[in-house]
This record gives sequence, structure tokens and C-alpha cells, in this order.
Amino acid sequence: MAIKITEECINCGACEPECPNNAIYEGGREWRFSDGTSLKGKVTPKSGITYDADEPQEPLSYDVYYIVTDKCTECVGFHDEPQCAAVCPVDCCVPDENHVETREELLAKKDFLHL
Repeated sequence: MAIKITEECINCGACEPECPNNAIYEGGREWRFSDGTSLKGKVTPKSGITYDADEPQEPLSYDVYYIVTDKCTECVGFHDEPQCAAVCPVDCCVPDENHVETREELLAKKDFLHL
């Protein structure tokens, strides 16, 4: 499953540079599929919504850091554990029970993001 950042986030920023998919953004900051990936042009992730990879998207949170589910692979294919959770000093990077994915699905997402 993807990882989410809870409201307990203290906005320390430790998680952001650890993400190999650039799926973590500071609260209030726009995000793009092309950030940290090889995606270009029109893309359709697992969510089924088509995006322009370079077009800025609305922040998912304005108060705390957030993770874009369609870009989170739980670090599968890069590391043995989610790096955001490993470095979080307040343990607010937790599994997102609303976005459960198998290891195979996470590897496929990694391949989608990094052609």
C-alpha cells in the first residue's frame, strides 16, 4: 500500500529528500508527475485520471507534508523499507489503508514512473 503522512507531521522535511519517486511535497506546494520521474506528456496512472506530466497539480495538503499516492511505491525496487517512515522523527509516515497494493503492483508503478 502507499504511505501517507498524518496530521501529526511537524514539517521537519526529513522525508522529502529520501523519496526516490519525488512523491513527497511540502504542504501548499504544487506537484507534478514529471518531478523526479521520467514521465512526459499525457500519463494515466492506476487511479485512471489522465494528467499532463508537466502540469502543476493542486496541493493535497496545505498544512503538512503530503505524499502523492500515484507516485508512492513504498520504495519497492529501491530500498527494503519506505525511507520516509525510516527517517520520520514522529512516526507520521504510515501505511495508507485506503490504497493497498501488492509488491507486484508497486514494482509496476515504479516501472511506470521510471521508464
